[in-house]
Amino acid sequence: MSDHHTHVQEFFAARAADWDSRFPDDGPVYAAAVADLGLREGDRVLDAGCGTGRALTSLRAAVGASGVVVGADLTPDMLQAAVRAGRDRDGRLLLADVTALPLRSRSLDAVFGAGLISHLPDPAENLRELARVVRPGGTLALFHPIGRAALAARQGRRITPDDLRAEPVLRPLLAGSGWRLTSYVDRDDRFLALAVREG
Repeated sequence: MSDHHTHVQEFFAARAADWDSRFPDDGPVYAAAVADLGLREGDRVLDAGCGTGRALTSLRAAVGASGVVVGADLTPDMLQAAVRAGRDRDGRLLLADVTALPLRSRSLDAVFGAGLISHLPDPAENLRELARVVRPGGTLALFHPIGRAALAARQGRRITPDDLRAEPVLRPLLAGSGWRLTSYVDRDDRFLALAVREG
């Protein structure tokens, strides 16, 4: 395992037990982001870097009983927290690295990634891996329950022009990875970039 992966695991393992209690009001904004993904009954969706599974219930509601919901995360402690919260009833939990998914090419209709992009070791290559598992015309949602400015303020830093989530950076990054950006929202109460799988 790379140093980057080890760092991510250690960061989230230390926070898994109280993660949900730190962000108790995120449910509605997660549900709204899932609604914007445009899932249909029977769709197959991956929550990439699912953490404690806060999106899984909304994803299950969107795809119905005939759909497939998979939550993949690198950190066992986060998946255990998802199980304790009962979210494993809404999707299959998979201990997996989203940079090398154990999924067939073009096997999914959509990927939901909450807070994901800033934790990817090689964003261009890793977004290409997400594109690999999604059918052409499928969708990607890169989401955060607060916008870039609010997150930077929370972390005591300033937004820089090279921020991965800045539209002038994100649009070509996605384009070079097999995605076309179709919608971009960055406001204090929400960040959501939607993209369609090209090809």
